Amino acid sequence: MIFGCCSVLTGIPVQQMRGEGVEVSAKILVSAPMQAAGKRHKDEPSVANVVVWLSPLKPAGVTPVMPARQPLYRLVQKDKMFTPHLLVVPTGSQVEFPNQDPFFHNVFSLFNGKRFDLGLYESGTSRSVRFDREGISYIFCNIHPEMGAIVLALNTPYYGISSENGAVTLHNLPPGSYRLNVWSENGQLANPDLSQRIVQVSTDPVHLGEITLQATTDALAHHKNKFGEDYQPTREQKY
Repeated sequence: MIFGCCSVLTGIPVQQMRGEGVEVSAKILVSAPMQAAGKRHKDEPSVANVVVWLSPLKPAGVTPVMPARQPLYRLVQKDKMFTPHLLVVPTGSQVEFPNQDPFFHNVFSLFNGKRFDLGLYESGTSRSVRFDREGISYIFCNIHPEMGAIVLALNTPYYGISSENGAVTLHNLPPGSYRLNVWSENGQLANPDLSQRIVQVSTDPVHLGEITLQATTDALAHHKNKFGEDYQPTREQKY
């Protein structure tokens, strides 16, 4: 089970199997943190971009054949932003980090998914990283503290990302037993026991019901630089 301050993703999806299979669906709810005197926060947390995936308990029986030619995965640096903000890839995928800004960037990650430091590189150049184990990687720039993104590497193609109304659907699952996984950038499971839930898939669609998250602080906020120190404030940002 991969967990943390729950996050989510957008971007090029993990290659999913096409053909016959069962749909598994769920509804995401997010509970806002309580304020003083029992008042809720004025801004209701978003139910979009929560990732739900199912990990086969017996991989030998249900693991699909992945395509020999993997798609191109890119996390573009443009306008002091990473695009997409959140990217899901199959474990073992290589992700490119092209610099399309007219100045230098320094891309790094020091977290549990994949630890790396691409160093300083200039406009018009690109470097890449292979995400060789399952996990969540928080991606930052050592020069620009406002830049942040997430790469989620999965060992399974059976995943879905919630829509603006919290609906999420996983497509084309073969019969078998699966462990439920949920991840959100700004939330965590209200019921931790759900991380141990086993989902049985046979021939009929499966509805998992409501999955409730409790809103948390932004997983990317107030991060340190690659040296574990606070970013130095600049009087005049020239790049």
